[in-house]
Amino acid sequence: MLNTQGTIGDLIFNSDNAFQYYSCTYMRYEIERHWEKLKKISKLSEEQLRESNFKVLSKIHFINEELISEKIWLQSEELVKGIDPDDIDFIALAKHVKGFLWTGDKELYKGLKARKYKRVLNTTELMQLRIT
Repeated sequence: MLNTQGTIGDLIFNSDNAFQYYSCTYMRYEIERHWEKLKKISKLSEEQLRESNFKVLSKIHFINEELISEKIWLQSEELVKGIDPDDIDFIALAKHVKGFLWTGDKELYKGLKARKYKRVLNTTELMQLRIT
């Protein structure tokens, strides 16, 4: 949302033939919770940020967290324990859709890799996948 012309924007807007993006409804809450910070960092007007938010969210399929099984929630809780419990929703969703978790959170990425979780990608890895 902050820079639709950057690498992440490129991945979101120019990867229709390579990837499908999913998120949980919690993501919308997180965006609203950090809205003022996003506005300050981006230096976009309220209207520009709303438009950017709309464009980005239109590329994402949202899945209600209530559809995720208790078993997956428990597995995900174990994975994020001691790393970042706030990310449990995203881990659970990735497991639910049998997809990969794309994250820019270095601590989460390193922590999951250290726990031998193989279905996590950073932005560089996702770019490389799109190219191949």
